[in-house]
Amino acid sequence: MPDAATDVATPDLPAPRAFRDPEAAVAHLSALYREATEFLAARFEACLRDGHPGRRVRAFYPEIRLATTSFAEVDSRLAFGHVAAPGPYATTVTRPDLFAGYLRQQLELLIRNHDTAVEIGLSDTPIPVHFAVADRPGLTVPQEGAARFPLRDVFDVPDLAATNDDIVNGLAQPGPDGARPLAPFTAQRVDYSLARLTHYTATDPAHFQAHVLFTNYQFYVAEFEALARAKLADPESGYTSFVAPGDAEITAPDAELDAPAKTPQMPAYHLKRADGRGITLVNIGVGPSNAKTATDHIAVLRPHAWVMVGHCAGLRNSQSLGDFVLAHAYLREDRVLDDDLPVWVPIPALAEIQIALERAVAEETALEGYDVKRIMRTGTVASVDNRNWELREHTGPVQRLSQSRAVALDMESATVAANGFRFRVPYGTLLCVSDKPLQGELKLPGMASEFYTTQVARHLRIGVRAMELIAAMPLERIHSRKLRSFEETAFL
Repeated sequence: MPDAATDVATPDLPAPRAFRDPEAAVAHLSALYREATEFLAARFEACLRDGHPGRRVRAFYPEIRLATTSFAEVDSRLAFGHVAAPGPYATTVTRPDLFAGYLRQQLELLIRNHDTAVEIGLSDTPIPVHFAVADRPGLTVPQEGAARFPLRDVFDVPDLAATNDDIVNGLAQPGPDGARPLAPFTAQRVDYSLARLTHYTATDPAHFQAHVLFTNYQFYVAEFEALARAKLADPESGYTSFVAPGDAEITAPDAELDAPAKTPQMPAYHLKRADGRGITLVNIGVGPSNAKTATDHIAVLRPHAWVMVGHCAGLRNSQSLGDFVLAHAYLREDRVLDDDLPVWVPIPALAEIQIALERAVAEETALEGYDVKRIMRTGTVASVDNRNWELREHTGPVQRLSQSRAVALDMESATVAANGFRFRVPYGTLLCVSDKPLQGELKLPGMASEFYTTQVARHLRIGVRAMELIAAMPLERIHSRKLRSFEETAFL
C-alpha cells in the first residue's frame, strides 16, 4: 500500500512473528519473500507498459532474528548451530524456496541449542528489482537508458555497499540496533552470486549439489557424463538425474542430452540426488582468477565440501606421469586472494577430506597402506599465477619451490583451498601429474593423448568416490572447527 509520508508504494508490512517450529518459520519466510517479489514484478511490468508510476516502488527482504540473554554452554564439539555470546543476531534471507532445507536445518539447531524462538519478519533492506524478476520467464530489466524513465527513480537496484564479503572476512560491524550477523552472507550478496552462477555456468543454481568437484580440463567432463550415465543405470546408486549446461536434464542412462553447442565460461554438470547431496563438476578452466570467481559464487550455496581434481606439474624425480598428489599444504603464489586472506594465514589440511581422498585412491587402485605411496605423494602444492613460469629465470622460483618442499605445481588448487578456508567450506585437493618440466618432460601433444586416455577416467572416478564417502559422513563431522574464527555466525 502507498506510504503517504514518503510517497513509496510497498506491499502490506506484517508485524514480525515468533516461531519455535523450523518448518513453520521457513514457510513464513517463503510467504514474505513471495509476496514481496510478486509485488515488485507486477509493478515493474506495469511500469514498462504504462511508464513512470509517479512514486517509488519498494519491497523488502525477509529477515531472521534471534536474541539470547544467556552464556549457557552448548555442545563444544559443534562448529555451528549456536551463537557465541548473548545479544541480538539477524540475517536477511533470499530465495527461501532454494534454501529451504538449509534454513530448516540451521533454525532447528538454533532453537534447540538456545531453547528460544526465532523471529521472522521484514528487514529494512530493499530487494533490487533485478533480483526480484531474475527467475521470471520473459521478464528482464532493460539496461540503463533503454526504458522511458530512469529505473533508479522508481525501483531499488543492486547496491555494492550491501554486497560484500565483510562477514566472512571478519570485518562486519553490528547493525544500528546492535544486531550481529547470524549467517555468513547477506541476502543481496546471495542474490548477486546466484545471478553470476547462472551466467558463468549456464545452469540454474537449484541444480547445484552439496559436493562440488573442480577441474581445470574439459577432458574430465566426458568422463563425468559417462560415469553419471552408469550411475543412473544402477537403481541402487541413489542418483536421480544428470544436468548439463542449458539445464539439459536426463533421468535415463541412454537418454539424449540436449545441451547447447557453445559452452559457457565455466560449465557445470550435476549428478543429482533427491536430497541434494549429489555431486557437481565445474570446469573452471586454467588460472586462479577463474578458481576464485567460481568459488566466490558457489560458496553462497553452502556446499558440504569442494575438492580440486585437476592436472599439475610434478616437481620430483621420483614422480611419474599419472601419479597422484594429495595436497596437505599450499604455497600460495596465486595472488588473487591476498587482499581477502593474507598469505601468512595457514590453510590447514582437513582430516575428514584427506582420509576420504586417500581411501578413494586405495579403492580405485587396489593398493593398500604403504603400497599407495607407489602412485601417490602427500605434500605441498604450489599454485602460481603465471602459466609459463618455466620460461622465467629458474634460480629464484626453483629455490622457493625446493625450500617449501613442494611436490607439485598448478594454478588453481591453492585458490580453491584458500577460498574454502575463507568461506568455511571443507576443501581438499587431489591432482594428477601430467608433466615434469624440471626434468624435461613437457606436456606435448603425443604424450598428452596417451596420458588423457589412460588417466582421466581413473582420476575422475577417485574424485567421485571420495565425494560419496564424504556424503556418508554426519554433517557435524565434515564441518570442522578448524574453519571457525573467534566470533562466528551461527549458520554454516
